[in-house]
Amino acid sequence: MRGSVTVHMDAPPERIWDLVSDVTKIGRYSPETFEAEWLDGATGPAVGARFRGHVKRNGKGPVYWTTCTVMASEPGREFAFGVGPGTKPINVWRYRLEPTGAGTDVTESYELADTPVMRLYWMLLGWARGRTNREGMRTTLERIKAEVE
Repeated sequence: MRGSVTVHMDAPPERIWDLVSDVTKIGRYSPETFEAEWLDGATGPAVGARFRGHVKRNGKGPVYWTTCTVMASEPGREFAFGVGPGTKPINVWRYRLEPTGAGTDVTESYELADTPVMRLYWMLLGWARGRTNREGMRTTLERIKAEVE
């Protein structure tokens, strides 16, 4: 109930971090989340900060808002957020940045909560949603790559 995609970018981790951790820019990269805004006076990616994303599922619909909580925020290294209740997210999205000699390997990943409902969902629809998520993560990372290079 998880997946990941890694793309190498010819840019330093700090430059990439600025893009992946600024949720207000997600609409420029994601094929599903077309806008996001910080909540409760938050202005940036601190652990515990909340934001909401405006999602167009599968690029077609339904369209809905979802509330997220920042779970990891290590500049130049990692940014992660949970979708749903802050203490028990249903899905955690993560960006990990690994410096290499000629740039940065950027890995975007997701991991669904290990609950009976999510296991049933994954058993019935996981093959399709997993493919959609991998394609979406690749699209997101390739769009970020085009901007930083």
